[in-house]
Amino acid sequence: MDRLWPDPATDLELDAALADFALPPPPAGRPLVGLNMVTSLDGRAQLGGRAEGLSGRVDRRFLQLYRVAYDAVASGAGTLRADDFYSRLPADLAARRAAAGRPSQPTALVIGGMGNIPTDRHWFGYTEQPRLLVLGAGAEAPDVPAGVEILVAPTTKPQPEWLLGVLAERGVGSLLLEGGPTTNAAFLAADAIDELYWTLGARLLGTDALPMIAPIPGGSPWAERPREGRLVSVHRSGDELFMRYRFGVSAA
Repeated sequence: MDRLWPDPATDLELDAALADFALPPPPAGRPLVGLNMVTSLDGRAQLGGRAEGLSGRVDRRFLQLYRVAYDAVASGAGTLRADDFYSRLPADLAARRAAAGRPSQPTALVIGGMGNIPTDRHWFGYTEQPRLLVLGAGAEAPDVPAGVEILVAPTTKPQPEWLLGVLAERGVGSLLLEGGPTTNAAFLAADAIDELYWTLGARLLGTDALPMIAPIPGGSPWAERPREGRLVSVHRSGDELFMRYRFGVSAA
């Protein structure tokens, strides 16, 4: 692993490359929100409907290292339907959190709406991890195992503002989004993306798969004045790039 920016360095051990990773203070009134995504060189975030295959093994470890800093991790229900949501940390990183006096696993959320929730996925069996299933108003609540709490939004499509308010009331100070593109679009529309961790895989697809952030229904509030970010760091492993950007008040 090489660090290209800032303070260039070569031949770093993977975990050492993120040894100084820390989050800025959250915005007033809500948790800090990070977004972790991988895309192909031509900007596609899905390969056969999944992110799997767009990058290599280093990206998976980076994902886990980002999770260490966050109180909660979340994915849209579409990801769960397409494959599963592997939200746990491995034993070494869980121990790192515990040694710092934090819960060994971040709280995991699946953000649904009115659609079917496939309760046969492995995510529902992660008994050592607190889990929240978020549903839209009027959705039929599935039978879930003990340890999975169901939250019902006041609207048919859970809104980021509402969800972040609920999490703040529960003492969650940071939330890491891990897709998919439609969920990402909802948080961008709500101006609730503070950090972006973008893995650029060295692959070309040429398909009509969704990008990192799907088009915002009704038009983007940033169409005329794009959301400005600040580059925080760039790492390289082989032919893949790992970039960190900061947005919002904390971008100053």
